[in-house]
Amino acid sequence: MTEPEDALAIRHVVERLMEAHPHLDAAVVRSSVETAYEELRYARVRTYLPVLMERRAKDLLPTDVRAKRDS
Repeated sequence: MTEPEDALAIRHVVERLMEAHPHLDAAVVRSSVETAYEELRYARVRTYLPVLMERRAKDLLPTDVRAKRDS
């Protein structure tokens, strides 16, 4: 179970990514953010968790999205 602060951070990251990539299915975006959270949930320094989650979630998005972002 996620902590309330973490749940809020997850929701904000999902919202930002959905805004940046409106063509993506919400389930795909949410799944990538949740995977990123699971990978980072035990980080000792929590201050940058949302930023790190967003970066990792972007890496987990489908390849065509990453290619558009990098160009």
